[in-house]
Amino acid sequence: ARGIITGGTLFEELGFYYVGPVNGHDLPQLVAILRNLRDTNNGPILLHVMTEKGHGYTPAEKAGDKYHAVAKFNVVTGEQKKGPAGPPSYTSVFSRELTRRAATDDKITAVTAAMPSGTGLDAFAKAYPDRFFDVGIAEQHAVTFAAGMATEGLRPFCAIYSTFLQRAYDQVMHDVVLQKLPVRFAIDRAGLVGADGATHAGSFDIAYLGCLPGMTIMAPSDELELLHMTATAVEFDEGPIALRYPRGSGLGLDLPAAGAVLEIGKGRIIREMGQQAGSAKGGIAILSLGPRLAEAC
Repeated sequence: ARGIITGGTLFEELGFYYVGPVNGHDLPQLVAILRNLRDTNNGPILLHVMTEKGHGYTPAEKAGDKYHAVAKFNVVTGEQKKGPAGPPSYTSVFSRELTRRAATDDKITAVTAAMPSGTGLDAFAKAYPDRFFDVGIAEQHAVTFAAGMATEGLRPFCAIYSTFLQRAYDQVMHDVVLQKLPVRFAIDRAGLVGADGATHAGSFDIAYLGCLPGMTIMAPSDELELLHMTATAVEFDEGPIALRYPRGSGLGLDLPAAGAVLEIGKGRIIREMGQQAGSAKGGIAILSLGPRLAEAC
């Protein structure tokens, strides 16, 4: 900030050639600056560009966390055409159970990094504004902040998209796992994400969390299990725990009013089939983790 105020003095002391701030929406000026910088030999260059999300399109300007991925929409009004109503999303099921639990447990807090509606925590924020924290696009701080609350006996839920939690991997390891702190990681958009695009695909969280000592990972096969896993995470105070769930809707199962605490580390047999006559000894076992259970069956 001091470098900007003093015309780049600080950055020049660090060996950077500072230019800015410039209006990122003035394309002729910006293109000219970029061409000049391309042809200069001043060493490392820091170009400070000021932009506004949705600049020039009022509906996007007024919606701080929307229009990242859109379906068909009315260009004049900005209203998005929603598909027919279907089963509730995994995100909404998590949000409902967490908000319900918070009504009787004042130790529950919620932290997100600039994604309150994307993670479903906007409902929690509306119900318990004093226990909700949006730290902005700073996932590293979100994790360490949640760790600090856990040291004081609170039950923090740190809700971050799978792909964005990668940014805070050092903090997960050093600030949470090493101290065995009961931070609850609600990992949305786990797996492939369709319209959100490749940058949002949460393909690696099982691998990068599973190798950490003392980390418990839960992956629901449907929205009913997610309901129970949210309740389980609330009551799990032995160390860090994560529940990963996909983008999109569940299977349309009937959900009870409240989730139940599950036994950690215990699988269940979904279907057994008798051995066919004349077949060789032995058989095939299909193991399923997460929402691929329907396909496995």
